[in-house]
Amino acid sequence: MKRFLSIAALFSLALGQAQLAAADKPDFSFGVIADCQYCKVPVAKNAKRQYPLSREKLTQCVEHLNRLDLEFVVHLGDFIDRDFSSFADVVPIYNRLKADHYHVLGNHDFDVADEQKAKVPGVLGLKERYYQFRRRGYRFIALDGNDVSLHAYPAGDPRLDQAKAYHAKLPKGTPKWNGALGQAQLDWLEKNLNEAKRAGEKVILFCHFPVFPKDVHNLWNAKQVLSVLTRHPHVVAYMNGHNHAGGYGKLSGQHYVTFKGMVNTHETAYSVVHVHRDRLEIKGEGRQQDKTLPLPAASEKAGD
Repeated sequence: MKRFLSIAALFSLALGQAQLAAADKPDFSFGVIADCQYCKVPVAKNAKRQYPLSREKLTQCVEHLNRLDLEFVVHLGDFIDRDFSSFADVVPIYNRLKADHYHVLGNHDFDVADEQKAKVPGVLGLKERYYQFRRRGYRFIALDGNDVSLHAYPAGDPRLDQAKAYHAKLPKGTPKWNGALGQAQLDWLEKNLNEAKRAGEKVILFCHFPVFPKDVHNLWNAKQVLSVLTRHPHVVAYMNGHNHAGGYGKLSGQHYVTFKGMVNTHETAYSVVHVHRDRLEIKGEGRQQDKTLPLPAASEKAGD
């Protein structure tokens, strides 16, 4: 009789653990890659950026992500380092992903000949330079930080002249390799954040450039972007690349995550983000660390 009870107790314990595991299963998951930054150029073995190795790293990453149940994968800009021909080496690899896959535009993606700059969004499969999509109660917004840019437009394009005038008004020493969101994009962002609020959706944003914490890599108009985002408590996270060292900050309950660049060192870097009801779990691969990002409860949001 005692043995029977013991077996029954063990079965009950196992059942309880299985139920707990099922309850803790994420609602969905998605992949994040930053700064593949491939280019076929010779580099020293001890160089910080191993450009030609990114092709092999991306191949291994895609093979791994294809074994997982992912809602989508996003690359956070700087898919190549230079030369339009570089796209032909890595775009087919990325397109082997079984899950839906997206790009945001980085500054190095436009490090191509002037006559090819307009072709960059198309070769990455982008119909629009900034856009949005929805998944399971979330709205994902992909921003174009090269909207105002000294890299994205050819000589003679009025948008390049406007960017030069914009940059000239910034504090002396402001890096030329960042960019800004133009007013039309900011208006579009505000509109879609309001729509998401009315729809009861949480929001995660993707951009190549960071906006927080303060850093030399940030968008030229990071403060202006933050003033929009922090007015909307249903924005839970902003995810970016550009600063290959990675980083993190929290502002007004919102998480600002800079993912490490895949191109750096001989070791890879990419992530899978598991979306739970109460948190985002970042599972890093290679140099990318794991991180837990708590989400505010509905009652906390209502009180903001």
